[in-house]
Amino acid sequence: MSENRALPYIALTVGIVALSMSAMFVRWADAPGPVTGFYRLLIFTLLLTPLFIKQQKQLAPIDKRFLYFPIAGGIFTAFDFAFWNSSLKFTTAANATLLGNTAPLWVALASLLIFREKLKGIFWAGLILALAGAVLVMGSDFLVHPTLGLGDIMASTAAIFYAAYQLVTQRGRIHIDPFRYAWLVGVSATIGMLVMNLVLGNSFTGYSTQTWFIFFVTAIVSQMIGYLAITYALGHLPASIVAPTMIGQPILTAVLAIPLLNEIPTTIQWVGGAIALAGIYLVNQSHRQNLQETPNA
Repeated sequence: MSENRALPYIALTVGIVALSMSAMFVRWADAPGPVTGFYRLLIFTLLLTPLFIKQQKQLAPIDKRFLYFPIAGGIFTAFDFAFWNSSLKFTTAANATLLGNTAPLWVALASLLIFREKLKGIFWAGLILALAGAVLVMGSDFLVHPTLGLGDIMASTAAIFYAAYQLVTQRGRIHIDPFRYAWLVGVSATIGMLVMNLVLGNSFTGYSTQTWFIFFVTAIVSQMIGYLAITYALGHLPASIVAPTMIGQPILTAVLAIPLLNEIPTTIQWVGGAIALAGIYLVNQSHRQNLQETPNA
């Protein structure tokens, strides 16, 4: 039992590590943000298609009544990618990562107001600490320049769509297994991003070999590994737990940026990392308390 309960947390950790590379991939790709997002989703969906076909033959048919969950999740993902990838062209990576990870606020508010989830004081204390730590780690530039610009607004908007994806997936995964759910989300999101790029007039060809390589790498690392791991975790943990834990993503991005981008965090950013980790610990402690109070859940 304890080992089974540990698997969602392991998946969540793997997902955070994979997704922490997303900002770097977008920066390294010499292409518009929505184009990078489109190929990330398209390649991921194509790679996952053989597994989807195999599971379609082996598993029970998906109840059509629940298809709107992955379809909606894909639409939310498309808007998330479009806004967040584009924000990196207009603001710093620190601002985009920080504001893009404010999704826990929206998840917590939706869980409280819409779904009537009971969130204890320890949860809110952990959430506040986690967000405060993220601000210190990734938000030094944001604190110096607090006025929101176009890129900052885009990143904040992306966070709302990301929170919506998490909430929808938490409920959709109850009815659909993780691989087929992820494939359906990929199809929906790919179509959504195709339409967006056509409307924006972005070209789908003419990119360098390096950029095409980045398209494939981000599809495998950020999407296939990252999103499959998060999708699995959301099937076993509440979104109100997963979302605050995802604050670890900007922290890890800051650490990886040392060797990859030659960006060395300041002392205040290291302190912020410790504060954020303390907040994540409190959030997970809150979840464990709920499990103990409802052992048959």
